[in-house]
Amino acid sequence: MLIIPAIDLQGGQAVRLLQGDYGKKTVYSDDPVKVAQGFETMGAKYLHVVDLDGAKSGSTANLETIRRIREGISIPMQLGGGVRSGEIVDMYLKMGINRVILGTIAVSNPGFVAEMIEKHGPERIVVGVDVRFSNVEGIPGQARDDRVLEGFISTAGWLEDSKVNYLEFIENIKSMGVEYLVVTDISRDGTLTSPNWDLYETIQGINVVVSGGVATEEHIAQAAKYYAVIVGKAHYEGRVDLEKCIRQYQG
Repeated sequence: MLIIPAIDLQGGQAVRLLQGDYGKKTVYSDDPVKVAQGFETMGAKYLHVVDLDGAKSGSTANLETIRRIREGISIPMQLGGGVRSGEIVDMYLKMGINRVILGTIAVSNPGFVAEMIEKHGPERIVVGVDVRFSNVEGIPGQARDDRVLEGFISTAGWLEDSKVNYLEFIENIKSMGVEYLVVTDISRDGTLTSPNWDLYETIQGINVVVSGGVATEEHIAQAAKYYAVIVGKAHYEGRVDLEKCIRQYQG
C-alpha cells in the first residue's frame, strides 16, 4: 500500500476544505513547496496535489505553484483539478507530473479517457470518482438543496451533481483500460470521521485509492487492503504520526 500525503491548492496556499465546501476553508501553509519537501523527508513515495481553483473553473489556476512543487521534490506526483483537455494533460506530463487525474471531463466525455489512455498509457492516467451521498446512517453532510443523491458522481470541483451512478461509471471506464481510481465520498472529506469502507467494498477489479475521512492511524492500517490511501487533514491537524505510518504500513 502507498500512503499518499495530499496538498490542496487554492490561491497558491496549501488548504483543506470541509466536504468540498469552498466557503469552509482552512489554510495550513503559504509555502506548499516546503510542505511537499517535508512529505518527501518523511519517506512518502508519492504526492497527491489538487488544484482546487482549477477544479472549480476548469483552468490551470495554480500552475506556477504546481511547477515549483514539481521542481522542489524528487518523488512521483499525481495531480488533479481542472484537467479538461488533451493540451493540459500533455503540459502536465511534460512538466514531470507522473499521473494526471481526470474528473469532470471523465464524466462528461468518457471517450476522452479512452483517448488519453491510448495516448499515454494506464500508468499515467488516473480517474477521480467523487461520490455524493445524502445524510444516511450517520454519514455527516447533506446533498445540496436537500436532494437525495445516492451514489451519483459530482463534478466541477464538487459544485455540480451528475446523474451518473458511480458503479456504472467505473465499469465503463474499466472497459477502456483505466487501472487507477481515486475514490472519494464527499460527505466524509475533511470531516475526520472515517472513510466510507462500505463504498470501497463495492468496487472490485481495479486499483483503488482511498480518499476522504481518514482520521486515525487505524484507518490507515485498515486501508492496507487497497492500492493506496490519501492522508490530508489528519496529518495537518496532528491526528496521525504520518512518518511513523509510512514506515509501518507503506509497502
